Amino acid sequence: MTTSASVPAGPQDAITEGTVTDHLVEANEQYAAAFSDPGMDARPVLHVAVVACMDARLDLHAALGLELGDCHTIRNAGGVVTDDVIRSLTISQRALGTRSVVLIHHTGCGLESLTEEFRHELEMEVGQRPAWAVEAFRDVDQDVRQSMQRVRTSPFLVHTDDVRGFVFDVKTGLLREIDPS
Repeated sequence: MTTSASVPAGPQDAITEGTVTDHLVEANEQYAAAFSDPGMDARPVLHVAVVACMDARLDLHAALGLELGDCHTIRNAGGVVTDDVIRSLTISQRALGTRSVVLIHHTGCGLESLTEEFRHELEMEVGQRPAWAVEAFRDVDQDVRQSMQRVRTSPFLVHTDDVRGFVFDVKTGLLREIDPS
């Protein structure tokens, strides 16, 4: 029994056997063969934490000109500031020295097409309602504002002056800054 989906085979696919996870492990072995310890510690060089959506179209390091060790990256569905994001930001700031927070949502987000009804559907299917909220939204700009407000008002965060929010356009690659008010 495998725990990851089999890789679809097609004429353009270089991978024809095994699971996606098998191929990721093989890629890691090649990476590790050439790896050398960069001598960094866990504190980000730029003292910044980036909270973003988990969408596979967002290559945050490339889009922001970041290198390994520059930032903490916290990702979830929608890039929404949840209790767990506050937990990660609190550790990032209080234990690891970050001072700035950058929030990045994006155009065409899957959370724009969901509702909290998703939780009810899950409950009907599996017999248990998830303890978490979907955090779906209709207006990406407003959701960025809400996320900025959650960061700025958290009693656990000590650095809330440099919190900025953006929407990444998946068609152009450009960031558009959101006015917090």
